[in-house]
Amino acid sequence: MGDLRTINIDGTDIDVDPAMTLIQACEQAGIEIPRFCYHERLSIAGNCRMCLVEVVGGPPKPAASCAMQVRDLRPGKDGEPPQVRTNSPMVKKAREGVMEFLLINHPLDCPICDQGGECDLQDQAMAYGVDFSRYREPKRAVADLDLGPLVGTHMTRCISCTRCVRFITEVAGMPELGQTGRGEDAEITSYLGQTLDSEMQGNIVDLCPVGALTSKPYAFTARPWELTKTETVDVIDALGSAIRVDTKGREVMRILPRNHDGINEEWLADRSRYVWDGLRRQRLDKPYIRENGKLRPATWPEALAAAAQAMQGGKTVGLVGDLAPVEAAFALKLLVEGQGGGVECRLDGAHLPAGNRSAYVGTAAIEDLDTAETILLIGTNPRLEAPVLNARIRKAWLRGAQVAMVGEDVDLTYDVMHLGSDRAALQKLADMDHSDKKGSEGVIVVGQGALTGDDGAAVLATVMRMAEAAGSRLLVLHTAAGRVGALDVGATREAGVTDLAEAACVYALGADEIDIPKGPTVIYQGSHGDRGAHRADIILPAACWTEENGTFVNTEGRPQLALRAAYAPGEAKENWAILRALSGELGATLPFDTLGQLRRKLVEAVPHLGLIDEVPENAWQPVEGDGDLGSGDFRSGVESHYLTTAIGRASPLMGELTALARDRKPAKLAAE
Repeated sequence: MGDLRTINIDGTDIDVDPAMTLIQACEQAGIEIPRFCYHERLSIAGNCRMCLVEVVGGPPKPAASCAMQVRDLRPGKDGEPPQVRTNSPMVKKAREGVMEFLLINHPLDCPICDQGGECDLQDQAMAYGVDFSRYREPKRAVADLDLGPLVGTHMTRCISCTRCVRFITEVAGMPELGQTGRGEDAEITSYLGQTLDSEMQGNIVDLCPVGALTSKPYAFTARPWELTKTETVDVIDALGSAIRVDTKGREVMRILPRNHDGINEEWLADRSRYVWDGLRRQRLDKPYIRENGKLRPATWPEALAAAAQAMQGGKTVGLVGDLAPVEAAFALKLLVEGQGGGVECRLDGAHLPAGNRSAYVGTAAIEDLDTAETILLIGTNPRLEAPVLNARIRKAWLRGAQVAMVGEDVDLTYDVMHLGSDRAALQKLADMDHSDKKGSEGVIVVGQGALTGDDGAAVLATVMRMAEAAGSRLLVLHTAAGRVGALDVGATREAGVTDLAEAACVYALGADEIDIPKGPTVIYQGSHGDRGAHRADIILPAACWTEENGTFVNTEGRPQLALRAAYAPGEAKENWAILRALSGELGATLPFDTLGQLRRKLVEAVPHLGLIDEVPENAWQPVEGDGDLGSGDFRSGVESHYLTTAIGRASPLMGELTALARDRKPAKLAAE
């Protein structure tokens, strides 16, 4: 920040950075300036003219405050600070004129428009417009675009603010929208009339200040004032994006992003935004017991008695699924270890050492990517694993960061130096001298695809050696929202998931990502009729993440609270409560009766889980690699972007998006 400069806004002197625009300076002074095209995270277009202000002693016409910097202002004739007026008659007249122009062609369809009630144009027409129009000409109409199954279009309402064009080009890095024509014929359109391909296209619905772009799945289902709004976190990937869940009655109607500068800024990936239709389908709403090869509905006392009997029969292995909150993982660990068994959360076989946070979380915060000079990606495809994180890396690249990669050569929406796709390329990189990087800001991002092979421990040891040699920070990019929290409470066992066939009983807590072999009795506690429920002998129906309060720890190690937005269907109960009830049935009652008491025990055992929304510092402990690096290419830890969770697999919309993505892939030629 340079030297501050004093300017006078509406009679009040304020010191601001001269690099600021007038609209930012006014905001700092607590004065609201109306705008349509200006957005803090996008480039300046200066084309809606709604943010006009009067610069005293400047030109005899109002100036666009979004496109004029404080340093461009001239002081008064006696050297007094430059004056800006935001409420003079000139400004008022200009705003009314601009609003009248904007409404020339805008249709009066607020009663049937999905933006009604949360529309910038409505609000600003009320606040800054006039109550009449001098235009009697017929309004022009524009053909609607087909942008795919997510974004609905009513282009007659468009006011050409170009926010959608700038977002899709700059942030998402997929220049699929543009403006054609001039004057009356100007319109926003997609290139060659194609549908959108970006994994972050839903954000243009939030950005649109009118009802031109709306959410197709949410269309005509609810009005904003009917919805109950709950601030919580996203669990579809491990980023822990800040979201708001809107419910009507018992049903989730939509999911929107909240601003969180440390994680997702104000963006959200499409699979997190539109996955809510999967919360209603294929739900487990009553307990079941398998008899003669078939599942039959049972009562809770019956199911708990059967589960207790199965657990007393011999060695029990507990499996912690990808969406389990920390409280449930902790309760399961206490319960199963009390019966002489063990608990495992690394269901994909990732070689993440228990108890060493610098190895399974790393030392970098997501925010460190913004200031990084070099970013190295190893065995990860962030565009599929965490699209919002990918947009953040793109932002760093636009600012001048160098991005290099060892792994699949894929299009990440920015230029990447591809160093090779196999273990040999990593070994070659590790053997180089990295001392010249010391002192510069560097981040190494290692994905689950690199850590799940037989040589996962050796890969992690090699990566940590490189990070130490280069003085870089390390970020382990997880794909499962519940994994870091489960590792924090120590839900790991020596044998991992290799010996499940030898167990007498397997307690699967939402574990849908693994095939449990024949042999053990399987107790499945979860929310959806997915892979885990198909294999189960006893099913205990549980709440989903929007239906219970819980803690999740994101990929950078930041504990966050997920708050209940709705209630579980039928007889389904909260995860921790089921485990507490089962412990009573086993005669080994767990030492808590409420979620509050459970949390206190949890924070006693793992103190940093009490630091909500803070990223704890992790002490650096290099790991010793088991053996040498193997051979073969690195693969991403995610095969199907939209179907990574049981909720996504239950969602018809996610299935449609998966089919569209598959159809878009070019067919391989015979020569390939």
